[in-house]
Amino acid sequence: MYLFAKGSFLSTSVLLLAVGLAGCSTNPGSGPLTDDVLSQTTENGPQYELIPINTTTVKILHTHEPKGLAGAFTDQRPPASIVFGIGDVVSVTIFEAAAGGLFIPAEAGVRPGNFVTIPDQSVDNDGFITVPYAGQIRAAGRTAVEIQRAIIERIGNRAIEPQAVVAMASQRTQLISVLGEVNTPARYPASAAGAKDKVLDAITRAGGIKGQGFETWVMLERGGKRATVPFENLVMAPENNIYVRPDDSIYVYREQQKFLAFGASGQSGEFNFDAWRINLGEAVGKAGGLLDSQADPAAVFLYRREPRNVAAQLGIDISKYTSDTIPVIFSVNFRDPGGFFLATKVMMKNQDILYVSNSRNVEVAKFLTFLRVVMATGGDAVNLSNDALIFRNNIKLAP
Repeated sequence: MYLFAKGSFLSTSVLLLAVGLAGCSTNPGSGPLTDDVLSQTTENGPQYELIPINTTTVKILHTHEPKGLAGAFTDQRPPASIVFGIGDVVSVTIFEAAAGGLFIPAEAGVRPGNFVTIPDQSVDNDGFITVPYAGQIRAAGRTAVEIQRAIIERIGNRAIEPQAVVAMASQRTQLISVLGEVNTPARYPASAAGAKDKVLDAITRAGGIKGQGFETWVMLERGGKRATVPFENLVMAPENNIYVRPDDSIYVYREQQKFLAFGASGQSGEFNFDAWRINLGEAVGKAGGLLDSQADPAAVFLYRREPRNVAAQLGIDISKYTSDTIPVIFSVNFRDPGGFFLATKVMMKNQDILYVSNSRNVEVAKFLTFLRVVMATGGDAVNLSNDALIFRNNIKLAP
């Protein structure tokens, strides 16, 4: 009985060993094994593409980095002169060279000068203002100089060498709005003096940002088009600090950029960038590096979704996908010394996922530990069975 039981136990142990070595994926773990990722097979998740990080990949990703405001609004010219719009209040003053004309009678007496100021008036819904003796003058869409010329043309043959001065008494159109996480949200006129303001100037007019630069974002809306950049991008990349134009809206908000780390990194969880941009190498460092006793340095993976045009440049067959973004897993080999240099060239994006796979040796060690527990449990059962047999035989031999 003892030999039979022991032989059965050994047979069972050998069977368990064979099954375990054939499928270490049943071991407890913090994510997929390296071979699982490389096989590009998934049970319930979306199909994905595996792209190694090399010099070609780095160049493509760098080429397709967001270009900021300068890339979205390509017209870099300063804004044109301010024009009047419906609702703006206009001030008109007319000068004549001598008394006895249209506006200054010959017996004018004591006057402050040879001019007359017409009461301020708003540009009407049809875009006109009214000037005595000149009639209706189109103001909407015209600059002050253009309105002055129109007035002089109308009264030039009746007044004595007339001159006109047109000014904006109250500007109600051609405004620039700065909203959100600024100290004093404002809507201010894009006057002649402020027509050359840039985005940072507009934010300064609104009292500056409330939060840290690395967690602050700036969205510019112009003509139905929007573009968003980190605030520090405006400072570090001056080409993105473009001119603001009348009717622009600037919205400032705070959103800390984050990435997730799992697997055999020093720490798992959610990590803040705490900067307006970080690279893959810095992200690995923020997550505590690689665990020396657990990680496979050749199996560091970056999960993200890439736009279709970027995916096509990476050599992916985008015809297999219908969505606007394609799931991509980038792999970098930190066992190769050059892998660290490559990692410093790949910029992280908000909500990226960093995953470090376990070494194959770790998975084998896990199974052997499990097997030792099973064998120890089986050995205890055999010993208990033998003790029971001895006890029963002793009872039979008792007189």
